[in-house]
Amino acid sequence: MIKLSAVIITYNEEEHLGKCLESLVDVADEIVVVDSFSTDRTPEICKSFKVRFHQQKFLGYIEQKNYALSLAKYDHILSLDGDEALSEELKASINQVKANWEFDGYYCNRLNNYCGQWIKHSDWYPDKKLRLFKKDCGEWKGINPHDRFTLKANYKAGFLKGNLLHWIYRDYSEHNQKVERFSTIAAEAYYKLGKRSSIWKIVYRPTWAFFKAYFLRLGFLDGLNGFIICVQTYNVTFLKYIKLYRLWHPRN
Repeated sequence: MIKLSAVIITYNEEEHLGKCLESLVDVADEIVVVDSFSTDRTPEICKSFKVRFHQQKFLGYIEQKNYALSLAKYDHILSLDGDEALSEELKASINQVKANWEFDGYYCNRLNNYCGQWIKHSDWYPDKKLRLFKKDCGEWKGINPHDRFTLKANYKAGFLKGNLLHWIYRDYSEHNQKVERFSTIAAEAYYKLGKRSSIWKIVYRPTWAFFKAYFLRLGFLDGLNGFIICVQTYNVTFLKYIKLYRLWHPRN
């Protein structure tokens, strides 16, 4: 059976970190936490588990995860965020893979909890994530704040049973704050890559994002919260392109 390193990046994750670490106890052969100098009980919670705890100034979501990956002792990695935990079915599936590893990486579906409700439609489910993989088979890529582990060309992926549980926002106010923050990060990342905005993109991209999430991906089946999520999908896209436009065309 292979040895598995669970790798987590954290910042002020006291609300859900205990659930995350507890779900790893019977799966991971080591747990590595890279913390961005949390000011809450995150370090204390880590000390109550058998965790290799490191602190590192936040480098960006992609950069921080690649740094954390470099600290893992074993070649097979399970990557989680501090507000995620393995379902019982997913734990069983991972342990089966540990006994018979066939692919270079494995996807699972992430199930998001929004304001106390598990969301099963729109862009939020199935929220497919590649979180179990061989260390040398790829790297974290994407455009901040949207990171993803990407396998190298011609490497193959399988699929795990069960859900990765994710507690995303506790209330609407927190969602508003993250929309503002994430749209700024995304606009700055796009700007650094030379991507441009336009009046057309400001109008079209958010409208399409809402239509796709609410109608094509059945966001309306999640009721009021489904509608709110899709509106916020519109908002974060709208703000991203507005802010990107302003970076290219600053006010005089």
